[in-house]
Amino acid sequence: MEEEKATPPGAANRLLWVLVIVAIAALWWYFRGRADGKVAAQEVLSADAIAAEMPDEIIVDLADDVTPDQIAAIEQAEGIELTLDSDQAKSAELFIAKVDPARRDAILADLVKNPLVEIAEPDAKIELSAIEQEEIRSPLPATWAGFPNDPQYKFQWHMDQIGMPAAWKLADGNGVTVAVLDTGVGFENYANMHVLPDLDGVTFVDPYNFVSNNAHAGDDHGHGSHVTGTIAQMTNNGIGVSGIARNVKIMPLKVLSAGGSGSTAGIADAIRFAADKGAKVINMSLGGPFPSGELKKAVKYAHDKGVIVICAAGNDGRGKVGYPAGYPGAVAISATQYDENTTFYSNYGKDIDIAAPGGNMREDQNGDGMMDGVLQNTIVIGNPKEDGYFGFMGTSMAAPHAAGVAALVVGEGVTDPDMVQKILQDTARKPAKQKYTTDKYGAGIIDAPAAILKARAETGGFQLGLGVLMAGAIAASARRKRGLGVKLGPSYLVGVLFGASGLFFLPYIAPSFSSLPGIHALTHGLPSWDLSLLGVSGHGNALFFSALIPLALLAVGYSSPRLRAPLAGVAIGVAAHLAFFAVVPMMSIHYVPHAFGLGTIWLAVNAVLSLGLARLALRR
Repeated sequence: MEEEKATPPGAANRLLWVLVIVAIAALWWYFRGRADGKVAAQEVLSADAIAAEMPDEIIVDLADDVTPDQIAAIEQAEGIELTLDSDQAKSAELFIAKVDPARRDAILADLVKNPLVEIAEPDAKIELSAIEQEEIRSPLPATWAGFPNDPQYKFQWHMDQIGMPAAWKLADGNGVTVAVLDTGVGFENYANMHVLPDLDGVTFVDPYNFVSNNAHAGDDHGHGSHVTGTIAQMTNNGIGVSGIARNVKIMPLKVLSAGGSGSTAGIADAIRFAADKGAKVINMSLGGPFPSGELKKAVKYAHDKGVIVICAAGNDGRGKVGYPAGYPGAVAISATQYDENTTFYSNYGKDIDIAAPGGNMREDQNGDGMMDGVLQNTIVIGNPKEDGYFGFMGTSMAAPHAAGVAALVVGEGVTDPDMVQKILQDTARKPAKQKYTTDKYGAGIIDAPAAILKARAETGGFQLGLGVLMAGAIAASARRKRGLGVKLGPSYLVGVLFGASGLFFLPYIAPSFSSLPGIHALTHGLPSWDLSLLGVSGHGNALFFSALIPLALLAVGYSSPRLRAPLAGVAIGVAAHLAFFAVVPMMSIHYVPHAFGLGTIWLAVNAVLSLGLARLALRR
């Protein structure tokens, strides 16, 4: 009888490694970022168009290494005085100059020829749209017996539209810092301003007032507090209404005055400040119809520093988004109403990225007795001594819904802004009863629980799958070359699970457990425990994302034959986790230079070292 021919061990091992390589290539293909379809804003506009309301003021952005003597020479040559936009503008060398309107164009023409001048353009006034300032007090008192226990939640149809009842059981923002560039926030008792009752308990960090150039970024208008409430209103506290990301930190940056207006220079200044101070999400519920080179540069600066920039698309009802929403690196948000149709005022067009609830104060489609605005706690418009619960409408109200969900995604460890945007767009849902078009909805209506689950669970599945393939290849290689020195069993694969992905599936099968202490770490692979131990700002720590932890574990347990198999599994799992992040750039590696792809090289090299440690643990 002829013997059946078996596949040579070496061929089987090579097949497994081919599968590993194919899996890594597939990961790159699946998670690769969407190309940003936004066209760069035109750099040079007629001065009259961009600065119609500020004809005597120009922005001068100088090279970062400019010297005081060089600045003085520019002032003397042009007959102008350069003043820093704020006390925070020195690092960017961002100046403002008052000029004779009759000489403005000539001065600008001279400045743009100077190699020390990066940008010279008229400053422009950005104002809140009047449509966003309609308001109505919600009926009081209101009762609501469900979760959350905020009594007026019954009027927050907009939270249901993005799936927040399910999302609150999954994530809370995990300490992510969200910068709100607006009219300020009711976060402090100062002058005639006070802490809003439904923001009392929120953590506020690094406030700054770019209008008055001081640290008191209180709200004397009402718009900024309302926007902040959507992102972070105290939730399930038995008071008022709810917010999306109840455990984020808010960075209040006042760039708009009590009248609702501010300058392009001040907003650009604040964007850089937010990025430098550690914000991971920026919300800008503001904009204008004309582009600015300085504002575009600031958005790019923040994006390149790992910040996702969320912007209102604008309330002109026209087929083109405003700015900064139209810049590459910004995420443009259109507005929906209760029936999921886009609103009459929302801008639309090819640059819309995603839709979120903005409200419609002219209708009560759900019949709850209140016009369908977005309801939050804020001050009475223009009177910071009083506050209440008010419904507003506008893409300004839509943007913070997206910013809040973005913070939830970032809290899961996805800190690369392109990847955050991709997750938000990939998980967006199409409107149930309305005709879907990309120019109105972008990728669709934002879906908070789907975005959280994709950020946490789907990536975990890929990490585990890659780990299992690597585990098979390492075991086959060890058998072929030296023979296994330990007995493989379930503990080997448990180690792979622990190192690669953790209990990533837990949010699917038991979402209520996700908020328990320690569970957040257990639902991530071992390197990403830095997320729970160091916070979002520490995520990507080079020591965690290295072969150091497997090496330390093996140094302790190598002498025990019973521990070597699970520890080898952990090393393989860590290798898979590192390889995944090398291919899918979800965050940056701290303490490793960003230039020349060194972060990716660091991950790849340490993944290989971890595999080497696993082979060492399994050999005779």
